[in-house]
Amino acid sequence: MEGNCKGRKREPEGPLDCANLEFEYDDTDRVLAELAELYSYTEEPELRVNQKCFEEEFRTQVKETRWTSLDLPKQRAYIMRLLDELEVVSRDRRLLAARAILYLAQGVFGECDSDEDVIRWSRYNCFLLHRMGTFAAFLELLNMEIANSHACSSALRKPALSLADSTELRVVLSVMYLLVENIRQELKTDEPEWNSQRETFRAELAFPVHGEEPFAHLLLTMVTKFCSGHSPHFPMKKVLLLLWKVLLFTLGGFSELQRMKEQKRSQLDLPPLPEDSIQVMKNMKATSPPSYGIELGEQQKRGRRSRRDSLDLYNEKDPFKSEETPGPEDDETEDTENIMDTESDVQERDIIPQPLISLRNNADRVSFPRGLPWAPKVREKDIEHFLEMSRNKFIGFTLGHDTDTLVGLPRPIHESVKTLKQHKYVSIADIQIKKETELQQCPMSLGEEDVEETPCECLYRAMLFNIPQYVIALLKILLAAAPTSKAKTDSINILADILPEEMPITVLQSMKLGIDVNRHKEIIVKSVSAILLLMLKHLKLNHIYQFEYVSQHLVFANCIPLILKFFNQNVMSYICAKNSISALDFPSCVINELPELTAESLETGDNNQFCWRNLFSCINLLRILNKLTKWKHSRTMMLVVFKSAPILKRALKVRQAMMQLYVLRLLKPQTKYLGRQWRKSNMKTMSAIYQMVRHRINDDWAYGNDLDARPWDFQAEECTLRANIESFNSRRYEKNPGWDFAPVDNCLQSVVGQNLELPEDFHYTYELWLEREVFSKPIHWEELLQYS
Repeated sequence: MEGNCKGRKREPEGPLDCANLEFEYDDTDRVLAELAELYSYTEEPELRVNQKCFEEEFRTQVKETRWTSLDLPKQRAYIMRLLDELEVVSRDRRLLAARAILYLAQGVFGECDSDEDVIRWSRYNCFLLHRMGTFAAFLELLNMEIANSHACSSALRKPALSLADSTELRVVLSVMYLLVENIRQELKTDEPEWNSQRETFRAELAFPVHGEEPFAHLLLTMVTKFCSGHSPHFPMKKVLLLLWKVLLFTLGGFSELQRMKEQKRSQLDLPPLPEDSIQVMKNMKATSPPSYGIELGEQQKRGRRSRRDSLDLYNEKDPFKSEETPGPEDDETEDTENIMDTESDVQERDIIPQPLISLRNNADRVSFPRGLPWAPKVREKDIEHFLEMSRNKFIGFTLGHDTDTLVGLPRPIHESVKTLKQHKYVSIADIQIKKETELQQCPMSLGEEDVEETPCECLYRAMLFNIPQYVIALLKILLAAAPTSKAKTDSINILADILPEEMPITVLQSMKLGIDVNRHKEIIVKSVSAILLLMLKHLKLNHIYQFEYVSQHLVFANCIPLILKFFNQNVMSYICAKNSISALDFPSCVINELPELTAESLETGDNNQFCWRNLFSCINLLRILNKLTKWKHSRTMMLVVFKSAPILKRALKVRQAMMQLYVLRLLKPQTKYLGRQWRKSNMKTMSAIYQMVRHRINDDWAYGNDLDARPWDFQAEECTLRANIESFNSRRYEKNPGWDFAPVDNCLQSVVGQNLELPEDFHYTYELWLEREVFSKPIHWEELLQYS
């Protein structure tokens, strides 16, 4: 049963939330959707310009013939002529040739009758273009445009930038995007030579020759230059989309990650994974809120309570509402959400009438499947902690990290340890940390580490010393594109590559541009969230300290409050946003005749139940937040301090199992800090955590007892982690990693006899130096004698 997804006042008789969203989480959206999102609606006239450039050039070379009817040798010869044109001095001629090549990469839509034909010819042409060396030629053009100081200074002098300022860059980036997007996708109908060509292209992007940087690193430098203000004309949406697809192509998507993880566990002699997380989530069902009558009754009874826990009150406040005064509509929405958020107390069940109790029981029975979806896990640290407490209690002393000796402990403890070890899970990160500790302690005996040259390792080594700048730049763009951000004069302008030279005059043009701007921001959020998630997941698999290095810089750059700020909105409205005009999407806008657009048709939007890219972005951001905070008590406390509980609870209204699961994973470690009253008032949320989130045996998340949660340990935790990261980076990536173990000259004559270069004015200050450094400082002879 579908409900209305708009953020308007709900009717008591109507449904309380939208129906379950039929959303399948994947690496990318459909092919047509990904190609359409490359172009903004204001770029639509340029599609015909590309066609015109190609046809004029084509007629001069091949008389009265269509591209689709040419044989392969003639197609190759024509592409070679276009590539020769890219090397001429004239900038205008280069642009005309680049536009003609872009038209080929777009699928020669002027000769096609359907969307499928355009996709098929685009794919064929992209493989042919790459075989002829087109990507390398456009990489040179891209480097020329990045280094074009005249374009940068011209953009800096202009008060307002428009589409015209990034024309050459947009053409170059579009060709490169189409080549990457078409070649990276593997289809069953592909020719054998295409498969080998795909692997060659992947190696070119991931492992550049002659000491060059990986292509993804070049794109990251473009992002940094844009955010620093040196190159404000860069088309950031196209750069980010291309960066995302290059990472997806060279590093691998979610299924590739799962395969690599299983392979690495096998190499380390670890047991196979108990399940595939993505597949488990696909089979889970979303939780549903109780019916309206129960909530209203509970809200009325809850109003009679006067005593509330102080921390509960603290967490129910909205951290960002103080920035602006809510209007009448905001108050109305908040009241409705409060009604939905209020949950029953176990102690009040006898007050609720019997029919309501049976209704609730039926709802709970329908909501959750029988059995738990996840296999329980236990860490080595949990077993050690359990044995430490048991030994202190029964025999009065501990044995450190020994988890095998059970002498003196009663039989039930033996059974408990046996059960814990049955579910013990050793991660790849545990092995990597242990090995790194050994390498730091025994550098001479263990020798140099054999590091596998993977695409991820190559990329990390290239961007290592600029990671803080890259992280800050990506978060700046995410902040500027977030719907909750206010327009500021000093913020970066991410709309430079979408605004036309002439601003709209009519109401219809203004509405069209408004939809285009919102769509533009949504695509940027989608690409940035996917980039950050891919980098974190691959770095964690490659080496845990690489992941921790990027994670720590994300935390230092305020990524946690930024994501919470993003979710401090009506998430359901954001997911159901209608910021698309299907008639203007590529390739429909060039294949079919455009219908007459009216204000009513623009307001109505498409008939989709939700916006795929927005739900994809929300899940990605929640996954990033989970990765940053998992097993980090200091960062969990940041979630508590920033009052994330009410923000995350509102996100639970989205009826999609994967999104709800990641929200519940974020709420689970916070529950012990939110106070007893909060837990009593949110029993349905607690029940959902129990039903959907993986169980960690001996984890008392539902109570306030946590020995690891000492506030004075939080700062030390981050400092220790940072020290370990710096030691890892120094050992593996510094040019002279063995400087600590260089030979030392202990001979007194040779040391004293060395010629030291002293400053020219040293003889003037010599007496002062002696007085300050020698005579005024007491000499502790007894300490010196101890070492003699």
